[in-house]
Amino acid sequence: MSLEDLRIPYVVPTVLLMAGLGLKSPTILRSWKDPNARATWFVLLFASAVFLSVAPSSIRRINTVTGVANFAAPWSYSLLTLFCGACLTMIITWREEPTSRRRRRIQLIWVIYSGAVASLWVTFLRADVPVERVYDLDTYYANTPWMREHIVLYLLGYMVSALVAAWMIWTWIGRVRGRWLRGGLVFLQAGYAFGLGFAVCKLIAIGARWTGRDWDMLSTDVAPLFALLGATLVATGFILPVLGPFLQTWPCDQAAFWVLKPLKNLIREVAPLSARARVSRFAPLDLRLMKRQQQIHDGLLRLAPFFDETLYERAYRAAADRHGETAARGVAGVIALRAAVDSYTSGTPRDHAGGPAQISREVSDHLTAISRAMLRPDRVDRVRRQASTGSTPSHV
Repeated sequence: MSLEDLRIPYVVPTVLLMAGLGLKSPTILRSWKDPNARATWFVLLFASAVFLSVAPSSIRRINTVTGVANFAAPWSYSLLTLFCGACLTMIITWREEPTSRRRRRIQLIWVIYSGAVASLWVTFLRADVPVERVYDLDTYYANTPWMREHIVLYLLGYMVSALVAAWMIWTWIGRVRGRWLRGGLVFLQAGYAFGLGFAVCKLIAIGARWTGRDWDMLSTDVAPLFALLGATLVATGFILPVLGPFLQTWPCDQAAFWVLKPLKNLIREVAPLSARARVSRFAPLDLRLMKRQQQIHDGLLRLAPFFDETLYERAYRAAADRHGETAARGVAGVIALRAAVDSYTSGTPRDHAGGPAQISREVSDHLTAISRAMLRPDRVDRVRRQASTGSTPSHV
């Protein structure tokens, strides 16, 4: 198997990483002062850039656009080195509380890896590498002055970062209780193990070249498999603790948002103007859900003087014979709230002797059931007729 056969595996993690970067960038940029947000963004950014750069077609395109044979080497290796620094930064940010010591350690990491990137460019510029090599650059130029140092430098930098990161995770994972973070750390450990396999295969193949042997297959065929699996697992490990909680709550929030739409429409004209302040459809889902819930509760406050508790109880008894508690509360709530809206529109409040007007918790605690019941108008109409005539409930 050659690297050309691995084209699809390059595409899959690239698309996933760029999707994660695109989805999280607005939230991360809004919280840019948060070290976790910054570290997450840099990990996703450099991981996406690495995968975009190391595919064979990308290597050819970079060399062609720049007009420099093998320019893709220092470009890709620099991005990989920065990705290593971002990974270490992220782990330290997760592990340690914000302190001056943590800040100094992160600054030291970036000083070291920035120096490594500068050294990569210096060694490349001093090397004589006129022949473009897409698949076997590391072994082809293994004995070339300055390019030899260039290759060894990026491999050692990658290996050291993988070992340090694995050690930090190993000494920390036993104290982690959050399932998303712990799961992410497991992926990271596996990813760094594959990453070490990549570096070892490359170094063995290069060492073989130094001794006059040809073990290039380790570099051209085996190492890329380790690299793709390792980088994908590492990226997953960093993304999981960030996107996991979001993916856990998003379906529930999305369902709640759409389920409440019929009820929101019912009391839209009742809700005060402050509750109808516009929220962009591109705003975070939790903000839009909170706004919808606020609008409904504000509308209920307005409807309280017009709410007929007797009608609600009569409708509930009519529905409870054939439906469960939640469904019966939902149907009764629809009937009573529609009557309250009609009374509000006609300006005829109910007489609430003995205290201030308020809607009972049986209604406010079953808003989702009420909104769902509105999707079954035939059921609501039958119960309403039974409640108004006092007839014996029939199956609905």
